[in-house]
Amino acid sequence: MPEGDTVFRTARRLDAALAGQTVTRFDLRVPQAATADLTGRTVHGCVSRGKHLLLRVGEHTLHSHLRMEGAWYLYRPGEKWRHPAFRVRAVVGAARREAVGVDLAEVQLLPTRDEDRFLDHLGPDPLGPSWDAEEAARRLRADSRSIHVALLDQRNVAGFGNEYAAELLFLRGILPTTPAAEVDAGALLALGVRTIRANRDRVDRTFTGVARRGETDWVYGRAGRPCRRCGTLILRGEQGADPTRERVTFWCPRCQR
Repeated sequence: MPEGDTVFRTARRLDAALAGQTVTRFDLRVPQAATADLTGRTVHGCVSRGKHLLLRVGEHTLHSHLRMEGAWYLYRPGEKWRHPAFRVRAVVGAARREAVGVDLAEVQLLPTRDEDRFLDHLGPDPLGPSWDAEEAARRLRADSRSIHVALLDQRNVAGFGNEYAAELLFLRGILPTTPAAEVDAGALLALGVRTIRANRDRVDRTFTGVARRGETDWVYGRAGRPCRRCGTLILRGEQGADPTRERVTFWCPRCQR
């Protein structure tokens, strides 16, 4: 599932493959940018901001958001894609590699100078070079909603998704319905930063410290199964900023009080 660590690794792969290369193919398959052509321009690099991916080409930035299903794949020029063409939203090719964006939820082309203004709604990014723990904690404490909803709001902290919210709250023993103002935001974020920075360099994300399939999570996706710590059955619910944005929550009713 694309969360901040997944997007960070994607940016690192694209940067290693394309940075410094001259664009030989540029194809955006979205109506608002279908005629854009940056062939002949230099790729300056690729970075992530929370769950947002920024590929800088010439004086422009190709912004993409993966949401739930999106991904970027690298191919050799001329290599057959493993995905049908109708799912492809963006192609950026160079002499050695071709980056293909599949099922991307958002694709925009903007002047690089406008990046900060375009993403100025985002909160501090625990994987970014200017992580501000105090500001992130301040935003969480000021949120009047439940801690699960507040932690998912990218305006408070950029990069944590539903799996992180469920797992971090379990590890801190916090019910997902607890008001954010009642939570030790500093301690929760310190754990979150350590966890996401450890996971950014792993192929498979883990919260338990075990990398074996099916053993990486404490509560996420484990509704009706026994808690790995106490044996109580894991519960499942739904929370969201509004009825159209509800996300599934998981928790142990004994370990999280």
